[in-house]
Amino acid sequence: MKQLTSAQIRQMWLDFWKSKGHAVEPSANLVPVNDPTLLWINSGGATLKKYFDGSVIPENPRITNSQKAIRTNDIENVGKTARHHTMFEMLGNFSVGDYFRDEAIEWGYELLTSPEWFDFPKDKLYMTYYPDDKDSYNRWIACGVKPSHLIPIEDNFWEIGAGPSGPDTEIFFDRGEDFDPDNIGIRLLEEDIENDRYIEIWNIVLSQFNADPAVPRSEYKELPNKNIDTGAGLERLVAVIQGAKTNFETDLFMPIIREVEKMSGKTYDPDGDNMSFKVIADHIRTIAFSITDGQLPSNAKAGYVIRRILRRAVRYAYTFLGQKQAFMYKLVPVLIENMGGAYPELKAQQALIEKVMKEEEESFLRTLETGIRL
Repeated sequence: MKQLTSAQIRQMWLDFWKSKGHAVEPSANLVPVNDPTLLWINSGGATLKKYFDGSVIPENPRITNSQKAIRTNDIENVGKTARHHTMFEMLGNFSVGDYFRDEAIEWGYELLTSPEWFDFPKDKLYMTYYPDDKDSYNRWIACGVKPSHLIPIEDNFWEIGAGPSGPDTEIFFDRGEDFDPDNIGIRLLEEDIENDRYIEIWNIVLSQFNADPAVPRSEYKELPNKNIDTGAGLERLVAVIQGAKTNFETDLFMPIIREVEKMSGKTYDPDGDNMSFKVIADHIRTIAFSITDGQLPSNAKAGYVIRRILRRAVRYAYTFLGQKQAFMYKLVPVLIENMGGAYPELKAQQALIEKVMKEEEESFLRTLETGIRL
């Protein structure tokens, strides 16, 4: 497996799919446009719904992107677990009525295992599939995957009420026995047991049926145009490739964590309780990108989400790292140095990001001090 930076991994993904005839779609604004159903762009395919529902015909039916996204439903787990984030990047490749299962699986396997690309060891990859989806099983076999590395899972079917739906096939990386202290092995996958050994790195959704809640799944009608919708979390992919214990010990987060060490005088211990470091490293990205995309902290809707995220980070820094003065805005240059190449808009909005964050921090710190005195 190649040693790659996060920037190289992101670019390699886009370059591979471009070589397969995909148009590279830039990451859309985190603030949804003409979509009242979403508070934030929360997935790689969220900005492409206009293509999948037929309201807009894409110039190229093959699309790839690295889409920044925000999800806060699991915010209390950020810092506690190895892989929860409020902001993440979702790598994707999409087909709007063009290629389907055979190409999606074949090309996915090529990208992961070819020495020209990521060069993953084949014996470390496992795939789950929907039990009735024999076509996906057979396609993986045709690619050279061993039957023992193909796991049927009943939950591998994507649907949300009536409308487009279909089986999905997920790709996992086996990090080995060091992450399996009880030596449970493949049952971790087969029985869907929470674990740190088999890491899901990619999900390929085969949108081929029209779901109808009134009939059994076996009676769903085929869609006239079948679509491919995939998602691979950049943070997870980087952690696997860089051999990191958690997503936070990668080059996406460690520059920020090192700066927090300097500012606080505290030390980040990969094997210790580092929740404060992780919360700050995660939240600074969410806040900076949301401000860059035009969503300022406020007391309403998405603005309130950002205000709460910032205050959560400040509270952890105040309580556990002894930061009594505004400091998060000072992390912005490190973030820009790390991610500004892929997102030059960060640099363009640096002054605004720092100003808004500093004002928000100072206001909340005054509230904290008053509350503590009372």
